[in-house]
Amino acid sequence: MASSSSFPTLSLPNGKIPQIAYGTGTAWYRGSNDTPFDQKLVDSILEAMNLGYTHLDCAEMYGTEKDVGVAIKQYLNETGKDRSSIFVTTKVYRTLNDIERALHDSLERLQLDYVDLYLIHAPFSMKNGQAGITLKEAWNKMEKFVDEKKVRNIGVSNFRVDDLKELFALTPKIKPCVNQIEYHPYVNAASKELLAYCRQNNILIESYSPLASIVHKKDGPIDAIVEALAVKYGKSHIHILLKWNMQKGHVIVTTSSKGDRLKSYLQAGDADWKLTDDEIKQIDDAGAKLHYRKFWTKEFDG
Repeated sequence: MASSSSFPTLSLPNGKIPQIAYGTGTAWYRGSNDTPFDQKLVDSILEAMNLGYTHLDCAEMYGTEKDVGVAIKQYLNETGKDRSSIFVTTKVYRTLNDIERALHDSLERLQLDYVDLYLIHAPFSMKNGQAGITLKEAWNKMEKFVDEKKVRNIGVSNFRVDDLKELFALTPKIKPCVNQIEYHPYVNAASKELLAYCRQNNILIESYSPLASIVHKKDGPIDAIVEALAVKYGKSHIHILLKWNMQKGHVIVTTSSKGDRLKSYLQAGDADWKLTDDEIKQIDDAGAKLHYRKFWTKEFDG
């Protein structure tokens, strides 16, 4: 069984990113940074790191940065490992209008001097003017954070093609290296233009909610092919869907409070099995028969 540290890593401008991340959104979402940390989440993060997860994904919006910081500090103290052994992603959205303060507060909650990847969580509040800052102003600040070594890499999340085109039209000094989006078979067809644009511009896709097609849309059109492949390879439906995503060259962001499930996720990274191109296409084709998006549906689908 693969560990996160033995998972394939993908190259970023500054360092490498493990292809699986332990996410602290969704079920862990609290929404407020004013609450004490949740020991249950801290314990789950520690369990994940001890299993081999080295990529932790969090966000200002989730309200879980304190928990991540406590877990990292304890893990590094207990193992004697260096900070560089952990890849940390966080995101800014609600306080874009004071993005310098936002990063300062995130680093303070995380108890870190820098993060490996800093993302603008979504473009929507800048589009409607509610953010109190323009995309140009925000991105200039993001580039400054890299120069100041407070951030190693910068990117975006939930950016559509038009949002990315607007950013590239600014001729940024540092281009976004990541776009974290909801991605699973039931949004694959609707995401083709976005995926192509990202590929053309060397933007790595991070896939959140990679299991939404079987967690939130059971008995859907992909079930038969996923079941057949699970039987063929002696794997679970989860393994098939994570492998499908990974073989497209994406980072997967997933989570669980159950250690056995976290351990199981890592089997998707085992190098001794992979889907054929035809099998990937079969999942693509089945997924195209149903469109389902769990997050930001109005913004993406109208």
